Amino acid sequence: MIKSELVAKLADANPHLYQRDVERIVSTIFDEITAALATGNRVELRGFGAFSVKHRPARTGRNPRTGDAVEVDAKSVPFFKAGKELRDRLNDGYLPGAGNGSGDTAGDGA
Repeated sequence: MIKSELVAKLADANPHLYQRDVERIVSTIFDEITAALATGNRVELRGFGAFSVKHRPARTGRNPRTGDAVEVDAKSVPFFKAGKELRDRLNDGYLPGAGNGSGDTAGDGA
């Protein structure tokens, strides 16, 4: 799902809100998460997961084309860890197009 699809889905689910207001709400949430991560803070959304920043030290890498050693600078990268509720929903239940066990005849002796 991309941001515009999220906005459209939220606007459909909340007909009392204008789409431009839903866009502003979604953008504000993403901007706040981004700003918190940029300052090194952790953002936790209960039941969904936590966003944090991982710091990777400088290292020596390899240029895949030439095989030469290349110095890679230290950097910070965003990291997401799924919450328990999200993991449980993914592992216990519904996965679109995965069959979800309906129509599975394995083990029934047929």
